[in-house]
Amino acid sequence: MALGKIEKLKIIAFKNADYSDAPSEQETFTAMLNPETYSLDYKVEYQDGQGQGTSSSQQRFSVKKPEEFAFELLLDSSGIIDENPRESIEDDITELRDLLLKYEGEIHEPKHFQVLWGSLLFKGRCTGLNITIKLFNPDGKPIRALCKVTFSGSVEDNLRTAEERNESPDMTHYRLIKSGDTLPMLCYKIYGSSNYYLQVAKVNKLSSFRNISPGDEILFPPIKKNTPVA
Repeated sequence: MALGKIEKLKIIAFKNADYSDAPSEQETFTAMLNPETYSLDYKVEYQDGQGQGTSSSQQRFSVKKPEEFAFELLLDSSGIIDENPRESIEDDITELRDLLLKYEGEIHEPKHFQVLWGSLLFKGRCTGLNITIKLFNPDGKPIRALCKVTFSGSVEDNLRTAEERNESPDMTHYRLIKSGDTLPMLCYKIYGSSNYYLQVAKVNKLSSFRNISPGDEILFPPIKKNTPVA
């Protein structure tokens, strides 16, 4: 039975955040050897909050952190792996470092990346590159290095808006009151109408809808568009 061709991990660099660069404008780094393992790290952050009129606190959802993706790449110029001996891996290290971390004057930031390997497709920004030199030739030049690469996931803005629906009126919202905030104004922002401020005041056991201060945490419950206004 014929064996299929081994697919190598590829890191593709893009200038556009929506990954719309033409193929001729993309830069690609292909792994010499595929990683033995990779890790995906997911985190969610919560805030301790206590609403008015309550005696206990509970954790409130704050933000879903971008996932982190990490793996190690081997660079080697001894010729043992690719049968192409070279004097050192200094140029390979520079190429990888510049691709991942170099500030691009045209876009005023480092590039965006897609990591492709088999069924894996990860989109994000490079947040770290740690290089450990493992082997030297007799004159002290590095000929083997292990490079740990870390990416932070990103989602294109149009997809992020659809996924999060942060201002949807059919979700429970908690807001920390800032200077200048009023219940009618916040109701308009969340519900699309300022008419629900009395219901919000009642849910939060406020003696008056004006009785809010910076730092207060106010609950805005889910509503339906046809909810009658008191």
